[in-house]
Amino acid sequence: MSTTRAQPDNYVVIGNPIAHSKSPAIHARFAELTAQAIDYQRLLAPLDSFVATVQTFIASGGKGANVTVPFKLEAFTLATELTPRAQAAGAVNTLKFDNGNILGDNTDGIGLVTDIIHNAGYSLRGKRVVLLGAGGAARGALLPLLQEQPAQLLIANRTVSRAQELLALAQEMSNGIDLQACRFEDLQGSADIIINATSASLHDDVPPFSPTLFSPQTLAYDMMYAAQPTAFLRLASSHGAQCRDGLGMLVEQAAAAFALWRGVRPQTTIVLADMRVAMQARS
Repeated sequence: MSTTRAQPDNYVVIGNPIAHSKSPAIHARFAELTAQAIDYQRLLAPLDSFVATVQTFIASGGKGANVTVPFKLEAFTLATELTPRAQAAGAVNTLKFDNGNILGDNTDGIGLVTDIIHNAGYSLRGKRVVLLGAGGAARGALLPLLQEQPAQLLIANRTVSRAQELLALAQEMSNGIDLQACRFEDLQGSADIIINATSASLHDDVPPFSPTLFSPQTLAYDMMYAAQPTAFLRLASSHGAQCRDGLGMLVEQAAAAFALWRGVRPQTTIVLADMRVAMQARS
């Protein structure tokens, strides 16, 4: 008696450039661990044809997509329905296609928070949290961070006006949390958790804040990741802080997207360990 295997559902990660994306490897492992029949590929979209690229993929039977630079704002506009965290982020990194509906979600912030709490073992509740940067990465993290009820959230940026804009958004979402905005140079005292949401690590640089923020009890978290520690994490380590890069955030945001699509959340511990080994092997 012969058996036929179900045709896999098709998913992609859309970006430009896209060849570097680790998402296919991550989702292939998730599918293996959860026994889900999916096919996940990279899809390069021309810079002026994101919407057309998505529509063509939907017409071919595509079920969902991850969206990376520079298309997260276009994905936000394209969605016919938005999750609360996508609305708060003002950007979309996950799309789900269902009978003409395009659901837009943003899993970056929940990926960050899940990695901090479950993988790094740090609670955010009642803590003094410093968020470095006021761009898209910081905005995407805002709602999930506030939902964990830190005692205080300080938003620091090179220009204080950008930090104040993000502060105003945070005030709409928070309930009894001490919220402050300032320039990097004006940060004072120590912090329980410092999250680098700036792009400085791409240039092997560090925002100009005082290293007195670090203590042996501080978790220094860089949203960027690389085979070697970033400049931010090297500075944090030299002042005794505990350090973590953004590879876990990458895996956890992918798991949240997978759960949205498939209704099952994969175990991430083994996948994160595999990704770490693979990254070190390539260095």
